[in-house]
Amino acid sequence: MAESTQKTEPPESSRVSDSPREMEGEEHLKSPTDSQKTISDDDEIDYSIKPEFYDSDLDEKDELWVQKKRKGRTTSDAVLSCPGCFTTLCLECQRHEKYVTQYRAIFVVNCNIKSEQVLPQRSIKPKRGKRGRESDKSEPVSVDGETFKPVHCGVCSTEVGAIDEDEVYHFFNILPSES
Repeated sequence: MAESTQKTEPPESSRVSDSPREMEGEEHLKSPTDSQKTISDDDEIDYSIKPEFYDSDLDEKDELWVQKKRKGRTTSDAVLSCPGCFTTLCLECQRHEKYVTQYRAIFVVNCNIKSEQVLPQRSIKPKRGKRGRESDKSEPVSVDGETFKPVHCGVCSTEVGAIDEDEVYHFFNILPSES
C-alpha cells in the first residue's frame, strides 16, 4: 500500500492572518508612510489629570531634609558619594590641597571600616627624572609609620578610602558633587 503524498492547501477560513487589518477586510499597508497620519503620544496625554508621583514642593522638602542632616554646617568642599551605588558617604569634607581628587572628613555616613585589615605601607623612594637623576619631588604615602585601615561603602562594599589612627577619613575613590 502506497500512501499518497499530495499537498493540500488549507481552506481560506483556517489561514492565519498577517495583520488585524486583513482580518477586517482592509488592505494591508507595508510601510508607515502609506498609512494614515501618525498620531503622537503627546496628543493623547490628558494634562488636566494631576500626575500620581508629582510633587511641586519636593525641592523645598529636599532642601529642608539636607539642612536638618547637616545641622547648619554649610562649609564643605563637596558632598561625597560612592562610585558604585551613588550612596551619600559624607556631607562635610575638606579637599586635599595637593591631590584635588582626594578629600578628608571626620563625620561620615554609610561607611564600614575593615578593622581587621591594614593597608600596606609603601616605602618612600625618591622619584627619578627622565634621565635617571633624582628628582626633588617625593610623594610619601604614610608619615612616621602611621597605619591606615580601608573604608568601604556600607551599601555595595566598594572601597572608597581609608581611616587613619586619628579617626580621620581619607577618601580617594569617590564621586564629589557641589554642596
